[in-house]
Amino acid sequence: MSASFELPLFHVVGFSGHRQLDNAGVIAPAVTKALESLRQETKGEWVALSSVATGGDQLFIGQARALGLSWYAILPLPRAEFARDFSPSEWQVVEATLEQAENVRVITENGSREDAYLDCGMETVNGSDVLLAVWDGDPARGKGGTADVIDYAKSIGKPILIVDAATGKMRRENWSRLERGDEGLANLNHLPDAAASGTGNPFMAPDTIFNFQKKCDHAASRGAPQFRRLIASTVLLHVAATIIAAAALAYGLHFMAIPWAKLACLAGALGVAIVLRRHAHSHDSWVRCRLAAEFCRSALATWGLPRAAPLFEELDLPGVRSLTRSLHILHSRSSATRQVPMDEFKRVYLEKRIDDQLSYYRRQEGRALPQFRRLKVGFWIATIAALTCTAAYAVAHTLHAEVPEWTRQTFFYFIPIALPVVAASFISMISINDLQRRVARYREMCAMLEDSRRQISFCQTWNSLERLVLRTERALLQEVLEWHSITSFSESH
Repeated sequence: MSASFELPLFHVVGFSGHRQLDNAGVIAPAVTKALESLRQETKGEWVALSSVATGGDQLFIGQARALGLSWYAILPLPRAEFARDFSPSEWQVVEATLEQAENVRVITENGSREDAYLDCGMETVNGSDVLLAVWDGDPARGKGGTADVIDYAKSIGKPILIVDAATGKMRRENWSRLERGDEGLANLNHLPDAAASGTGNPFMAPDTIFNFQKKCDHAASRGAPQFRRLIASTVLLHVAATIIAAAALAYGLHFMAIPWAKLACLAGALGVAIVLRRHAHSHDSWVRCRLAAEFCRSALATWGLPRAAPLFEELDLPGVRSLTRSLHILHSRSSATRQVPMDEFKRVYLEKRIDDQLSYYRRQEGRALPQFRRLKVGFWIATIAALTCTAAYAVAHTLHAEVPEWTRQTFFYFIPIALPVVAASFISMISINDLQRRVARYREMCAMLEDSRRQISFCQTWNSLERLVLRTERALLQEVLEWHSITSFSESH
């Protein structure tokens, strides 16, 4: 398979350590050895994550960079506030070091300094696959110290490499929980390449991302299982069996074919249920491919922004962590090396993202709304007809009215049994196809996109444009995640 259709696998090693290191000459080679062992034991590329304080942080950054690892900075406070914890000469070193970072993230905009340092340490653990810590074994000297960070990592079962701050000896904890690969990303990478289409790469993103999105989208479209139709068919087969039974009872039918027809309907419903159960894997694969395709679509749409949009920063969905991490890291590297004029980005984003999504949601509403209305009307007609026939039967029975036999059989016996089942099937179809929610959601999404289009068209600065694009993409991703939750739950039951 061509490498241009695959996303790389990234691992993150976070760091926590003391500011005062009395034995840096011993610690430095120990940190290097720890990093080298990680690269030897796992596939993929390792990325370093740490703050940039004097002492342990800067030693870790230097060793990681010397080994060719890229470095992501995580700061407890905004730069102006963070600088207050350094002397002028120390801060000059910090600023020079930050220039080497592929990305800088600030954790706390307000609150106490101690809380900020603790939050920064915890977020370092959360964002890492492994925590590398240089620790003297003593309790934390202040809130958010290395001991606190290690305790948090232990409490959530994070793999930890602890380097003794005095001797440089290394020990491991929770090492059995180290994930050396990612099956989800590997499966996506091994999807068949999508055939070339007439559409180019409008967002000018790397071909790797564009080709990967195309093949995920192609696999999702080609392999979409007809679960809703299959579930609906079980309902219809049960309705058919009920109508046959009602007709036999109402009209006194005793043909040989009647019980066989009922049996065929019920056996067919059971067969469909078995098919649904056995094809759960294809459903999971379809959901995974569709989710990956939509995540890539959002990443592609924001590729021309000067900075990598934190689209997936708050997302922690099992099965897609490696995918979203890969997209974010690749975007960070790309945005650092190229610039797209703002007017060009706006034009492409409005035409290829906003207008495309508007067209999609309007088209989906145009399909779902008539179906919803027909099923709702069918429910009311069947319900009212059944109610009317039942009321007529009650009146006729009470008054001992003479009624023709065919009328009695049809309107007093058959319809009151059959139509309530038909009405229930209409409601079931609405629920199975999630029509009521989908129609309302499509309208909401169209309104949101139209509002975003007006605001983005007027944007004159990158900052305002970034905010609006990020808000729009998060709304679109929220819709994807909502679809994922509903689809995964409903089809698994």
